[in-house]
Amino acid sequence: MSSDHNWISRYAEAQAAELGAAENTRLSYGRDLIGFSDWLTPQGLSFETAQRADVEAYLVACESEGLAQSTRARRLSSIKQLFRFAFEEGWRTDNPAIQIRGPGRSKRLPKTLSEDEVAQLLTAARSLGRNDFDRARNTCLIEVLYATGMRASELVELPISAVRGDPRMLLVRGKGDKERMVPLSPPARAALIQWLELRDSAEETARIEKGVKPSPFVFPSRGKAGHLTRVGFYQLIKDMAVAAGLSPDKVTPHVMRHAFATHLLANGADLRSIQTLLGHADLSTTEIYTHVLDERLKELVLTHHPLANL
Repeated sequence: MSSDHNWISRYAEAQAAELGAAENTRLSYGRDLIGFSDWLTPQGLSFETAQRADVEAYLVACESEGLAQSTRARRLSSIKQLFRFAFEEGWRTDNPAIQIRGPGRSKRLPKTLSEDEVAQLLTAARSLGRNDFDRARNTCLIEVLYATGMRASELVELPISAVRGDPRMLLVRGKGDKERMVPLSPPARAALIQWLELRDSAEETARIEKGVKPSPFVFPSRGKAGHLTRVGFYQLIKDMAVAAGLSPDKVTPHVMRHAFATHLLANGADLRSIQTLLGHADLSTTEIYTHVLDERLKELVLTHHPLANL
C-alpha cells in the first residue's frame, strides 16, 4: 500500500460498510485526508512514511493558515482514524498520531430563534410563493421542519412512502442510515395534507400529459437529485426570513432545528427525549441546549428583575 489516495479510498469503503458513516461525513473526512496528503507530497512524504513530528507540523501549518479551531480538530480526528485503520490493516506497524492532542472544539452556543420569531416565519411561509402550489409547499416545509427538528437533508430527501395515510409519526432516516420516529404536530399534519393534495394532483397531471413517472419524494424537483436540494431549501428559508421581517443572516434550516430543541427544553421536555428526536448519537451533543436555556434565563433576570438596574 503506497498510494495515499488508495489508502483514502479503502478507508472510505470501510467507513461505509462497517461504520455506516453518512455520505456527507465520508466526504468531509476524504477532503481532510486529501489536504493532508497534498501537504505531505512536496516534502517527499506519504501516509506510509509520515511520523508524529510531520503530523504536528501539518497542524501548525493549518493554524498559520487561520483555520478555525473546530476545523483543525476535525482534521486531526480524520488523520487519527486513518492511521488507526492503517495499523489494524497492517499497512503500518504504528500510529504516529495516537498521542497527539488536538486543539479541541470551542463550545459555541448554537444560534436559535424565539417562539415569536418562529411564529413570524410560519406566517410568512403561508403567503410566500407565486401560486397556491408554492405556498402550500413552503408552508409544509417550515411546519414539518419546526415540528420535527429534522436536518435539512432529512427533510428534502423525505420519501413519499413515509407520509402516506395521514401519519401521526414520521420515520426519518438520519446519519449513518439510522432510523428514528418523530411525531407530527396538528399544524404540521394539516400543512402536509394540504401539500400532498396539490402535489399528487400535479404529479398525476404530469403522468397523464407527459408520461412523467411519479416522484418518490415528498418535495419533488426537476433537478438531477429528483427532490428539492439543501441549497434550494436554504435559499427558500432566507426568502421566508425576509418576508417575515427577520434578518436572513439569522435564519437557516439548522437554526430552526436548534429552535425546535431549545423550545422543547424550555417547555419541560427532558434531554433524553430531545436526544432521541434529534437523532444525536451522544447525549453530550444535546446537552449544549441546556447552556442556551441558561443564557436565556440569565438574560431574563438581568433585564426584568426589579433590582437589575440599580
